[in-house]
Amino acid sequence: MTVRQIHTLIDRIAPFDTQEAFDNSGLLVGSPETEITGILVAMDVTSRVLDEAESLRCNLLVTHHPMMFHARKTLNESDPESRLLARMIRSGICLIAAHTNLDRAPGGINDALARRCRLTEITGEGFVRLGHLVPALSLPELVNFLSQELKTTVRVLGPADCSSEIHRIVVSSGAGSEMWPYALQQNAQVFLTGEIRHHDALAMNEEGIIGLECGHFATEEPGLFALKSALQSDQLIVESNIRVCVSQVGAYAMPKT
Repeated sequence: MTVRQIHTLIDRIAPFDTQEAFDNSGLLVGSPETEITGILVAMDVTSRVLDEAESLRCNLLVTHHPMMFHARKTLNESDPESRLLARMIRSGICLIAAHTNLDRAPGGINDALARRCRLTEITGEGFVRLGHLVPALSLPELVNFLSQELKTTVRVLGPADCSSEIHRIVVSSGAGSEMWPYALQQNAQVFLTGEIRHHDALAMNEEGIIGLECGHFATEEPGLFALKSALQSDQLIVESNIRVCVSQVGAYAMPKT
């Protein structure tokens, strides 16, 4: 099975032509005719992710975040991205990125986040999803639940003295701060995203909307497992006996305790 075939499959799941104009999704490194030995799905390309790919004998990385987001004129290994790109080329590792196209796709990053938050009756499009939390929870209960479910630290921004039970939530994965007005339009009590900018938090507070900042990685990671499942269920991958793994190393190298 070739990289080209995987690219075609991902294009069916999350069409590349739906990516935002600023994005850089698609086949970024390697030949489309490369025969695949294994697929590693990850958030980003890092040295630790490449170590993992090599140890698992995966010669195709499928990441959410693209590389070369800004135009490059050199590849001289004087900066981290250059070193990673050069290492991938030397190691024969190909790279496909599925970013904003996967964020907005049915069954993609935002749908996966909404399901991980156990929302029901999920609606919405683009980069936002509205859902209902059943059973409803108090704010402390919701924060505790999300901390465990997303394995993250939840920062509460806005009217944290909310005494009513929360049942109506809007989610937007990653750096979704500017999407908060959708929560206002939909009469949601909570807007959940990865990163909330200061002035957006002030505006939400004025409108009585609770902002829950749950971390960029934590709000997008559920979509990696959704993508893995979609790839694994493809008949060609099953017949080719290609292993699909989700990276286990996380976003950052954590200090040893």
